[in-house]
Amino acid sequence: MTTTETVKSTLAEHMHKELLSLLSFWADYTVDEQHGGFLGAIDSDMTVQAEAPKGLVLNARILWTFAKGYRMFQTEQYLHLAQRAYDYLTTYFYDPTYGGYYWAVDYKGQPLEPRKHIYGQAFTLYALSEFYLASGSPEVLEKAKKLYAEMEAYSYDPVNKGYYEAFAQDWSRQEGDARFNIYAQNDAKSMNSHLHIMEAYTNLLRAWDLPHLRSRLKELIEVTLEHIVVASNESFALYFDAQWQVTSHEVSPGHDIEGSWLLDEAAHILGDETLIAKVKKVALEMAEAVLQHGLDIDGAVWNETDGHGKVLDADKDWWPQAEAVVGFVNAYTSSGEEKFLEAAVKTWDFIETTLIDREHGEWHGRVSQDRVPYAKDQKVNAWKCPYHNSRACFEVVERFKR
Repeated sequence: MTTTETVKSTLAEHMHKELLSLLSFWADYTVDEQHGGFLGAIDSDMTVQAEAPKGLVLNARILWTFAKGYRMFQTEQYLHLAQRAYDYLTTYFYDPTYGGYYWAVDYKGQPLEPRKHIYGQAFTLYALSEFYLASGSPEVLEKAKKLYAEMEAYSYDPVNKGYYEAFAQDWSRQEGDARFNIYAQNDAKSMNSHLHIMEAYTNLLRAWDLPHLRSRLKELIEVTLEHIVVASNESFALYFDAQWQVTSHEVSPGHDIEGSWLLDEAAHILGDETLIAKVKKVALEMAEAVLQHGLDIDGAVWNETDGHGKVLDADKDWWPQAEAVVGFVNAYTSSGEEKFLEAAVKTWDFIETTLIDREHGEWHGRVSQDRVPYAKDQKVNAWKCPYHNSRACFEVVERFKR
């Protein structure tokens, strides 16, 4: 075995082990035995917040994770937990009057934030399509098809293309506050939502090869290349008005490296060789930009920069590190350049030595520049989920064991 093959095998083995640990954590500690579904929040010291609200994004990502886990390992426990997540989502988050899924419910399952944000709908679609691939249930596919139709009917912009962000419960556009959290800008369109609509449509196409879906996915890729990727610094712009005028200039290296491989994946699912070649070039340029300008000397990804070498947020959140590993692996397999594999290994070393919580399991949500975890950051909440880190492990294990 060559040195490179040994590096790849070792990385895959470490990530396989961590994947099983992550799945065990969520199976062992997050099931809400009292109120159903899964707990809404657990503190960093493992104190359970039994009455915390339950967020759509968290619950959709739990469904996706266990459905994907079942597909990889054929472990019945994972299928059972995926079914539990599906039952809770479709019983308590689904809006029987207007369709779509509520942004949040309270700990008893009563609607708390009944608005419809397209980011949450996208993750629900992503999860439903994965659960269909795991279960083969026609009912699940029908729910995915229905949600796709609703997203297209209410969110799609037929004039400027792309998708609007936020809606009231009845799907009327909510322009007063389109944000999905306090850190987001109040704009008509965002990179983040488009990235994950693209991801959801990619996964849905694996389950349902519809010409309209193919057309929309291709258009999403083209919209991303035309309006979201900033050619001058090979990064994503983050926020836009309805006509795609950029309204922010910060750079999120974590989203850039994540987007590089999700773009590549979407193009390959479509199978359009011209588009694949075009996306490959952009994806490698974005990965190179993160490699050169988005990493600290320890291999960890900065939270935010100005795109010109200045770090705006020196903390290291958990999710960009996970995305960097799979993004650099994707750049390596796409280009054959070993510098990307070396970057993936270095970031994984940061994860193993700094982010993985050796006492309680799972990962710390955030560490300071001197590698100290923030105790106030919860282990589980509406945004802290098993998706980014488990997905990175799934991806690398599948690619290097293939």
